[in-house]
Amino acid sequence: MAPNPSTSNGNPTPATLALNNQIMGKLKPAKLFKAAVDNTPSPPAPSGQTQRPPTPISRSITGITFDDRGDTVVTASEDETFRLYSCKTGKLIKTFYSKKYGVDLPRFTHKNSAIIHASTKEDDTLRYHSLHDNKYLQYFRGHKGKVVSLEVSPIDDGFMSGSLDKTVRLWDLRSPTCRGVLSLPCPPIVAYDSTGMVFAVAVGVFSKILLYDQANFDKAPFLSIDLDDVTLALISYPPRPIFVTSMSFSSDGKYLLVGCSGGAHYILDAFEGYMMAKLEGHTGLERKNMTVPPLIEPSKGISGEEVSWTPDSKYVLSGSLDGRVFIWDIQGLQPRSEHERKYPPSRIQPTVVLDGHPGPSRCVKFNPRFAMMCTAGTELAFWLPDPSGDAEDTGKDLPKKKGVA
Repeated sequence: MAPNPSTSNGNPTPATLALNNQIMGKLKPAKLFKAAVDNTPSPPAPSGQTQRPPTPISRSITGITFDDRGDTVVTASEDETFRLYSCKTGKLIKTFYSKKYGVDLPRFTHKNSAIIHASTKEDDTLRYHSLHDNKYLQYFRGHKGKVVSLEVSPIDDGFMSGSLDKTVRLWDLRSPTCRGVLSLPCPPIVAYDSTGMVFAVAVGVFSKILLYDQANFDKAPFLSIDLDDVTLALISYPPRPIFVTSMSFSSDGKYLLVGCSGGAHYILDAFEGYMMAKLEGHTGLERKNMTVPPLIEPSKGISGEEVSWTPDSKYVLSGSLDGRVFIWDIQGLQPRSEHERKYPPSRIQPTVVLDGHPGPSRCVKFNPRFAMMCTAGTELAFWLPDPSGDAEDTGKDLPKKKGVA
């Protein structure tokens, strides 16, 4: 049986999750995991060698994925582990190790006992892992460069990956051989729409997004979108290019959220392709200094997992270099006429800004079924609406009454 209609990361779209500005403004960390990443300093030198102070390590969580029902969440981190947590009890269930291959871009399949993930060393193979018995179920070989984008189809066992080898590969969990390859002029970023019938490919060098029919992916894209933000000319000349690090469609299929390495994210009309809104206020994770204009690293480094939708697609969430979490209300967006589309995008400031982590908030995701948000950097936090307004980590189990089924 096919899963219910879902968001682009495979999570089901709940009809009963009623979020509003008041709830979003009352989100507070209900549980904080300070030991969610192993940052143990390097050991001292062996006896007889020059002794140096232990080298501090600052590793981060690099990816978060919820299962379809929102009961559990898996994190992947730079310490070469992935960890399974219960969203209902707020407790760590199990830690898994991938010291040989590393782990990145974890994605739940439509079974809550299995994930796929990318590798960070040894090779560029994708791995299908059973959380139930800690075994690899399948290997997906073919990429000749690091996988930088990985998404599961919302309707079946298909998934796709984008790599530094400048290809998109389409896969099926039931076969180790890819069923299609797209060659691009640069490393691509990919996303499924909520029906699974359309997917998008971002071609960063040319500031383009290509939309393909899933059933005819070997044909030309049916829509080519130019990412042209005329407001960038007000900052520098020539305007710096837009570098895409993530994409996700809204649950209703109307919008395409384009996450970028710089100080703005964008919302496009998913049918016509024109730029509707520019989300501002945060500091992009790839920012290297505080000069004006800022120096932006033109590659996908630590960004990509920090921006996402709420399940109802009323809000966009984003992390920031300073650790804060930004929330934009996009419910007021209106379609543009043919004439209005030539105007600059609406520049939207955040409705809510939440104090987050020490260091960059690298991952921000909202639970698909409960009024709960997850954020991560060097620490992991579970957020719930707090009617008292007190930002306090009690260290107790997550209260189930906070959930909205």
